[in-house]
Amino acid sequence: MSKTVVVKIGGHLLYEIAQEKLQIRRIADYAEVFKHATGKKTSLIIVVGGGAPARTYIDAARNLGASEALCDQIGILATRLNAWLMIVALGEHAYPHVPSNLQELLNAISSGRVVVMGGLQPGQSTDAVAAIAAELSGARLMVKATDVDGIYTADPKTNPEAEKIEEASYEEILEVLWRGRIEAGKYALLDPVALRILERSRIPLRVIDGTNPQNLAKALAGQPIGTLVRPDREA
Repeated sequence: MSKTVVVKIGGHLLYEIAQEKLQIRRIADYAEVFKHATGKKTSLIIVVGGGAPARTYIDAARNLGASEALCDQIGILATRLNAWLMIVALGEHAYPHVPSNLQELLNAISSGRVVVMGGLQPGQSTDAVAAIAAELSGARLMVKATDVDGIYTADPKTNPEAEKIEEASYEEILEVLWRGRIEAGKYALLDPVALRILERSRIPLRVIDGTNPQNLAKALAGQPIGTLVRPDREA
């Protein structure tokens, strides 16, 4: 019986802001990693964020007078467009539909193919979607691919004193969040709601640098890369 791994890919990894274009080569490279990782021993669920295009449409809608709920819905549509690109790159390895609710997700999981999805509902981050997918599928691991090589005590891009956390429990990471050492909205690497979902189901989380697709291959192979967030050993 195969074991499920959920991979969350930050939307910012799929779009080069400076060049204002999609990272087609990187999407193709991710797809190759996923093709090689899936099989009899591993089932994959991929959750893709919206990135810069989503923010562009959300800002435009807000300036035109859209409600925040509608802005969220527009952002969700952008994440699903990104999911479709990954499905195209995966070809026959992918389930040929982007789930838009939990029942569709369950149906997709039963197909045995790689499932790719974006957001589900307003007010819910794609991190939380990935955590819910991990819980629903009984995943053994969730991998979050971002543009830093793990979790730090502050934003390493702006704070030279930020220290990398190699391994910690969910409670320890949440304590760092609540103390304000990682500022909400400024160092938006972690969604506390997603962490709580993973914690209650005791699903480990590995946060890695996804700018190099081979880091995903290493994480899926069980190599110690990035930051590991684990359930409390005493729970």
